[in-house]
Amino acid sequence: MTTNRTPEKELIRGALFPSLIVGIIGIIAAAIIRGKAGLLAALLAQFVVVMYFTVHLVVSSISRKLDPLTTFALAIFSYFAKIALLGLGLWLITNYTSRESIDRGSFGVVALALTIAWLGGEIRSFLKLQLHLPLPSTSPTTVDPTADSGQR
Repeated sequence: MTTNRTPEKELIRGALFPSLIVGIIGIIAAAIIRGKAGLLAALLAQFVVVMYFTVHLVVSSISRKLDPLTTFALAIFSYFAKIALLGLGLWLITNYTSRESIDRGSFGVVALALTIAWLGGEIRSFLKLQLHLPLPSTSPTTVDPTADSGQR
């Protein structure tokens, strides 16, 4: 039985484990320190961070076989869409929830810790992948930089 392992699946797997561990610790700590408001804020931070980074890897998976210009357009669109949705979500939380229901400090601390854990796990799993990118071939018309250019 063969498994369909793509680099994106490996990156998600490598990033999810440390972020879930940090998320659980953050949720417990925020709940103990700030009560129900801290618990809700930490849960919301877990959701926001995991969704934000997962979208990046899904777009990477979708654009694997696309030409570079389409890949660039898709990446830029997804980046601006994530920023706009994140801004909208933070605006909604700020304007439609009270500080007593969602603790802003807990949200920020847990979101930062989760971001660091996710990126660390993703970098670690990327280094394990040992992807080899093809180097451009040298054409016979290239100039040898070690050749003596003073003779004409």
